[in-house]
Amino acid sequence: MNKPSIYGLTLEQLTSWLGEHGHKKGRAQQVWEYLYRKRVASFADMTELRAECRVLLEEHYSLETLEEHVKQQSADGTVKFLLRLADGNLIETVLMRHKFGLSVCVTTQVGCNIGCSFCASGLLKKSRDLTSGEIVGQIMKVQLFLDERGQGERVSHIVVMGIGEPFDNYEHMANFIRTVKDHKGLAIGPRHITVSTSGLADKIVEFADSDLGTNLAISLHAPNNELRTRIMIINRAIPLEKLMPAIDYYLERTNRRITLEYILLKDVNDLVEHAQELADLIGEGKRKQLSNVNLIPYNPVDEHGQYKRTEQESVRAFYDVLKKRGVSVSVRLEHGVDIDAACGQLRSKQIKKPGGSQPEGVAL
Repeated sequence: MNKPSIYGLTLEQLTSWLGEHGHKKGRAQQVWEYLYRKRVASFADMTELRAECRVLLEEHYSLETLEEHVKQQSADGTVKFLLRLADGNLIETVLMRHKFGLSVCVTTQVGCNIGCSFCASGLLKKSRDLTSGEIVGQIMKVQLFLDERGQGERVSHIVVMGIGEPFDNYEHMANFIRTVKDHKGLAIGPRHITVSTSGLADKIVEFADSDLGTNLAISLHAPNNELRTRIMIINRAIPLEKLMPAIDYYLERTNRRITLEYILLKDVNDLVEHAQELADLIGEGKRKQLSNVNLIPYNPVDEHGQYKRTEQESVRAFYDVLKKRGVSVSVRLEHGVDIDAACGQLRSKQIKKPGGSQPEGVAL
């Protein structure tokens, strides 16, 4: 049986576990520094630990990172990793270069059950949640890639926007955040971490009440129930009448800005009247003061041929309507358009190779 990843433990959990095995609190701090500051490749490399502690860790935990299956590098510096998990499943992780630093987009589930009709991630249904160790392992894989380049670069930002619905894997997602933001480890500030959800209202409330302190993005994509249900099945269970009050609760509870993500689909949700409806939905008060609409150019997916990319003129018209209504709005910069930019696209193409061949070891 595979041993669990040591990266799955928060510092508090590691401290408690070592304490149960007769080690003082300071020992956990040492291990933590070896993991996230020195980034050792094996427990044997933790040379300042007593031998019995190294043996104990080796007996109960794994220090291996995820296996690289495919790596693609874009002309703009974006790097997409297709990583193999211990059970053979494949997931995607993306490194993006920005003026403000290096951002990594992580995956939280193998497949996705949310059922957004425009999304490549949902082409393969969810088979399981990732553990917190597997999510942290993605960051470590990218950081080790940067370490090998020898340029002193570090992951500075994280977006939890890869394959899957993060709030459908809430506890593992939360432990992941607690691990990567710990100031004695990777020290990625909570304001440099953004979690995206399709709109699980009860979890938005739980997130607002948590100690995580990270940014929140909502995949909205439509200004009314009829249209949102047509392109996002989740809206049947959680319509706007449930979603918007949860957003209001988050804004009141945290007083933090929120991002409303809006993928523009040609002649579907990108008309001027849709922009007016969206401005009406946002309304006034805190919802307007603390919301930013992020307009996202659509990445065409072969299996979703019914959708086309909105033309620049229509993007500009949509943007202008929101601006004139006093709504904060931006257009997302694109990364890696030459390397299967759509989330889930690389994984889907690898699994669905011509002739039906499957990559060795892939679990379906």
